[in-house]
Amino acid sequence: MGGPAPAAEAPSRPPADGALLSVRDLVKHFPIRAGVLKRQVGAVRAVDGISFDIAAGETLGLVGETGCGKSTAARVVIRLIEATRGSVVFDGIDVLAAKGDTLHSLRRQMQIVFQDPYASLNPRMTVGSIVSEPLIVHASAARDAGIQSRADRRDRVKELLELVGLSPEHYNRYPHEFSGGQRQRIGIARAIALSPRLLLCDEPVSALDVSIQAQVINLLEDLQERLGLTYLVIAHDLAVVRHISDRIAVMYLGRLVEVADSDELLAHPQHPYTEALLSAIPIPDPAAERRRERIILGGDVPNPANPPSGCAFHPRCPRAQAICSEETPPLVSHGRGPAHVAACHFPTE
Repeated sequence: MGGPAPAAEAPSRPPADGALLSVRDLVKHFPIRAGVLKRQVGAVRAVDGISFDIAAGETLGLVGETGCGKSTAARVVIRLIEATRGSVVFDGIDVLAAKGDTLHSLRRQMQIVFQDPYASLNPRMTVGSIVSEPLIVHASAARDAGIQSRADRRDRVKELLELVGLSPEHYNRYPHEFSGGQRQRIGIARAIALSPRLLLCDEPVSALDVSIQAQVINLLEDLQERLGLTYLVIAHDLAVVRHISDRIAVMYLGRLVEVADSDELLAHPQHPYTEALLSAIPIPDPAAERRRERIILGGDVPNPANPPSGCAFHPRCPRAQAICSEETPPLVSHGRGPAHVAACHFPTE
């Protein structure tokens, strides 16, 4: 194989025009402490400098293996955990510096749907209490929306239950009385109770049966169209996000390795890790499934507390050469246009 492919210069880092959410050089390191005095002896690099934008009304799919840092990134974006450094700007507001009423308002506008629908619901609360809780926590915003009394909250909850495909008669039932798919619908109803602008969906269907996954994905698409929502959808399976995402960002060991429009990335993957993820998507045609060649990655995902030098993927990469272990490739365009960028010294041609 010849030398590394020539790459364009790295794109500048200002927020994109029209971006509702702009993330720049976001880092989250968890300290490793040891000894009697609990001194820091290292750090787990869960998120190691990622940047992306999401336009209003757009869906960005964030994909990668378990442990790559994608869920941590989502939690940092909405301040469930604090960033080590970096920048998160939501509609012109610095999220990481926000305090008091500003932060309270941001939390209303950015909501999250969790992976495990049962663990995210209080088993001692009825569905009505669970879905109405945001209306109580953000009482002023609820009043601004015309929800003044307990009866108004009850009507709003019943409306939300219908919106996510459940019956208003479920108001007084408890989470254990529902299936996994129904519980996830309850979680979605709670997340949209205050009409947020950004919804972070953290592995929203991975805990559900395959037959139910499509129903929940279709529900999310329908809600986006009806309510004008913006999504960050996190998944470890490209098959889950390919139908709902406008763009896809592939993450490996705390870093983005490829970002492109969904159709472009599926048709022309440039990073070998993306190619491996695509090869894991089953093909409905049994004959074609038998004929195709799967890409099986060797070895395990490296330890994020001690990542490899250079390109973090090089120990498992079938195209790796000496430069891959010495230099970290920038996330840049390799000839497929400025919207398609990959961090690879030897991208697929």
